[in-house]
Amino acid sequence: MTDHENILSDAEREALSAVMHAPVATVLSVLIVDDQRDAANHVAEQLCAHGFQCQVLDNGNAALERLQTDRTIGLLITGLHMAPVEGLELIRLIRASERAALPVVIIAGEAEVQDAISAMHLGVVDFLLRPIDMETLLVLVRRELGMC
Repeated sequence: MTDHENILSDAEREALSAVMHAPVATVLSVLIVDDQRDAANHVAEQLCAHGFQCQVLDNGNAALERLQTDRTIGLLITGLHMAPVEGLELIRLIRASERAALPVVIIAGEAEVQDAISAMHLGVVDFLLRPIDMETLLVLVRRELGMC
């Protein structure tokens, strides 16, 4: 074996090592849950058109299962009146799970004042009534996914 000169300087080797071992940023997605599939798909289409990754489910049980397995979900948007698991119950179950800190936005066609109060007690980010203002929703999504 012969001695070879180092091709890279120590500083270059350090910089290369830092880049190669840097954590890969995870793109967080939005989980939209609503038993009104058309409404959920409309929200997803609007968010996707602005560069967000979205998943759509039509019930709370499926959402709970997905949240257990998919760590890329960074925000939940849920309907209020759904079957078999209502939106507020879905949030209660999430708050009692390891995903308790997940930000949640509720979108509802109609709601009682008590629904909004209960939602705020559960720590939701916002409670939007339909028809929703897409600019307001976009601001919320960007903020909650750390994209502002």
